Amino acid sequence: MHQWFLSYNGQQMGPLDHAAAIAQAAKNPNGHCWRQGFAEWIPIAACAELRAESAPGTMPAPLPPPAALAGTRADIIDYRIYGEDMQFVEIELDPGESAVAEAGSMMYKDAVVNMETVFGDGAQSGGAGGGFMDKLVGAGKRLITGESLFTTVFSHAGGAGKAKVAFAAPYPGTIVPMTLSNYGGTIIAQKDSFLCAARGVQIGIFFQKKVMTALFGGEGFIMQKLTGDGLVFVHAGGTIMERDLQPGERIDVDTGCVVAMTSTVNFDVKPVGGVKSMLFGGEGVFLATLTGPGKVWIQSLPFSRMAGRMMAAAYQKGGSRDEGSVLGGLGGILSGDRGF
Repeated sequence: MHQWFLSYNGQQMGPLDHAAAIAQAAKNPNGHCWRQGFAEWIPIAACAELRAESAPGTMPAPLPPPAALAGTRADIIDYRIYGEDMQFVEIELDPGESAVAEAGSMMYKDAVVNMETVFGDGAQSGGAGGGFMDKLVGAGKRLITGESLFTTVFSHAGGAGKAKVAFAAPYPGTIVPMTLSNYGGTIIAQKDSFLCAARGVQIGIFFQKKVMTALFGGEGFIMQKLTGDGLVFVHAGGTIMERDLQPGERIDVDTGCVVAMTSTVNFDVKPVGGVKSMLFGGEGVFLATLTGPGKVWIQSLPFSRMAGRMMAAAYQKGGSRDEGSVLGGLGGILSGDRGF
């Protein structure tokens, strides 16, 4: 299980095991908590994992960042993340609030939450402006990054009260909440990492400026650029690691393990080493180099790596279902396989 850290008035506690963290949170919920997988400290009262004893239906809003208090374009939404390996995020909407998600990612919703499929990222949905050409450009950006032309906007259409909508991760991993205003208003992410966001967050494109980085950086010429000042939820494979890089500090990463970074981080590639390392090291020909200042998010299990292992373990053309069995064909008979 995770190790937890709690903070009260600048005084930090931890590491605590899960049971101890729940007990401390019940004793004093007026603080903030963090564990590996969280992009930032969040209010204890808004953390579902530390509120297992709480009555259902109570979900205090996390404190908005200073930029949001000064006037925000994005809706300020409340949320909880459930699960360990196969996570989903439950978003709570006030009347008039909306969330934007990838088509097909919804898990469930309350009846008062309306769905509307729109071109592009839905940033102008329900707001002023945003004509057909703006929506067409937004849809084109999504098509270039390999995403669907459409996103789905989920809006609380009821007159009062709160409503919930949940979005599930597409494969095992970690859902990371990011408040964009805490990172200069921009996050650069891998093409398929976006899961959902508050309405008002814009999903654009980021072009690699260096040809070598574009060709061998693991993400091609184009990555996603998430801009705005609201909450966005990014999905990463396996366990997520966060790293704050100081100016000039560099970290070398497998090209497929880069999930996201702030716009101040320099992303480049370098050869892994000599010819022997390239051919037999198992790490490919190039490594991604991330140079600070800024923050980076790294995943332990890229989907491409997981898919490659699954394909390698699948039945190959001309192979046998008994490959790998000590008993061979006899093992299939004994196990009840009558497909012969």
